[in-house]
Amino acid sequence: MNTRPDKVVKTEQQWREQLTPEQYRICREQGTERAFSGKYYAHHADGIYCCVCCGEPLFDGASKYDSGSGWPSFWQPLAAGSLDSHQDRSHGMVRTEIRCARCDAHLGHLFPDGPQPTGLRYCINSASLDFEAAEQAGNEDDKEN
Repeated sequence: MNTRPDKVVKTEQQWREQLTPEQYRICREQGTERAFSGKYYAHHADGIYCCVCCGEPLFDGASKYDSGSGWPSFWQPLAAGSLDSHQDRSHGMVRTEIRCARCDAHLGHLFPDGPQPTGLRYCINSASLDFEAAEQAGNEDDKEN
């Protein structure tokens, strides 16, 4: 049970008003999008991927990689404690479901076939994510030259 002090709890109606029907189906009803169809599947910009429901920062773009699975894949979360995992026995298989620890939004699944250094693949639905691009202002080294 998640006991975060900043836990986001809303009614079903509040989530329906906030989210698109597709986001609601995926995040609140444990749905999935078709492989190779999500807006972040082939997305490669620098920045942070956040929960579409509550804004929790979840993954750094630097940990995103092309797994060939058809969904955005990451080898590690941005911070410890940002994700919860649950056993998922749907569709005749046993998998590890990944949810946002702050609002319990369904994000996707975790598999043990990712790249090193973790060997993990966080397979995430694009509809469960928002993206915040990294600042494009020059870095301090450029200002000194």
